[in-house]
Amino acid sequence: MARKGPEDERAPQLLRWYDVNRRVLPWRALPGETPDPYRVWLSEIMLQQTTVQAVKGYFEAFIARWPTVRSLAAAPLDDVLRAWAGLGYYARARNLHACANEVVARFSGRFPEDEAELRSLPGIGAYTAAAIAAIAFGGRHAAVDGNVERVISRIHAIETPLPDSKPEIRARAQALVPERRAGDFAQALMDLGATICTPRSPNCPICPWSEECRGRIAGLAPSLPRKKAKRRVPVRRGTAFWIERQDGAVLLRRRAEKGLLGGMMEVPSTPWGEAFGDAEQEAPLAARWRRLAGRVEHTFTHFHLELEVWRADDIADGALRDEGDYRWVRPEDLAGEALPTVMRKVVAHALGGEPEPKQARGGNKLVSRLG
Repeated sequence: MARKGPEDERAPQLLRWYDVNRRVLPWRALPGETPDPYRVWLSEIMLQQTTVQAVKGYFEAFIARWPTVRSLAAAPLDDVLRAWAGLGYYARARNLHACANEVVARFSGRFPEDEAELRSLPGIGAYTAAAIAAIAFGGRHAAVDGNVERVISRIHAIETPLPDSKPEIRARAQALVPERRAGDFAQALMDLGATICTPRSPNCPICPWSEECRGRIAGLAPSLPRKKAKRRVPVRRGTAFWIERQDGAVLLRRRAEKGLLGGMMEVPSTPWGEAFGDAEQEAPLAARWRRLAGRVEHTFTHFHLELEVWRADDIADGALRDEGDYRWVRPEDLAGEALPTVMRKVVAHALGGEPEPKQARGGNKLVSRLG
């Protein structure tokens, strides 16, 4: 019989560590429980580009309101968007609802076990399909997220920068997945990266893979994985218009269904481009306008946004200049609207902002970083 090498021992070592140190998470099945594919899927979609701590409350609220995929599919999209508001990357919420509807329509309300079928559903890519197939159904798939990329890069001392190293990382991760307990192994790798093999200060002395970790042995672990230098993030600019009626209601507008923040509500704003433009000409209605001091800033994945906020002091006739999807919302109802984070910053700025001093118009450098 061939003698087992360190590669063969890694999965059992990690699973023994996981049995003692596993994180208790609201979407994770307890030992002996059968994982719920709906909860696995919902958590994986929510966790994309977001932290575990940020997701916990949202996940619990969604499960309380929509405990099954059928109930989520039957919910109005606006309700789902409102419940999602604040989690960011709002295309995920739209895909979440679309996916729930397809699971009901195509698979009678049961998530498919096959990875290829999972990938055919809206919002489910390679990582998410592998994670669901492994965690919910025990399929032998490597779910490679940022935590797993870091762990695999370090134990194999992979110095090729990301994203060029992704194929090697995926292949090495797949080679480690055991025949049994593939779902536990996937979650164990995630936990290892989140709690021990952390980005800046890996706690190597207590790592179950420390002895054979090539990155640690070579003194490279904290510097891995390597990443290509980031390109400078471009800056876009625009103007948001705060308009109140005499009864205090605020004018909001629904964004176009396609594109960034598709279908979300917004404080009406100009297109976002290189310059701020002529605010009074681009406003949704005629009014006596004043610019509030400071700016609202928000960073998206591919660009940084700066918004000036202008307030209408005197609405002339209230006639809107375009046929956008507008509606008036009472101040006490703003919290329940599907406003993305950047627009919640605009609301906070408008409610607490002061008019810009006349001598500073056009040259004010004060920036509001609310939110």
